[in-house]
Amino acid sequence: MPGTALIATVTWAGALGLVLGLIWAAQALARLRLRRPTDTARRLRLSETIALDTKRRLHLIACDGKSLLIETGGPNDIFLGWLPDA
Repeated sequence: MPGTALIATVTWAGALGLVLGLIWAAQALARLRLRRPTDTARRLRLSETIALDTKRRLHLIACDGKSLLIETGGPNDIFLGWLPDA
């Protein structure tokens, strides 16, 4: 019957369209979730890092418009303090 072949073709094409649409929607959702916030939207960011020796590093971190220093890599990580506003 020619009508049965037409129905099967339309069903197959509809299923293929549905699967391709779901793949497209998943890609669009993944792009939205993987998008990084802009620098203006970030509250915490690493400004600079300096190696003091082979183990220890000094980190300058900006948090809500203020800067702080942290030393890492030794026997203890040390919060050195908030820097005065420039």
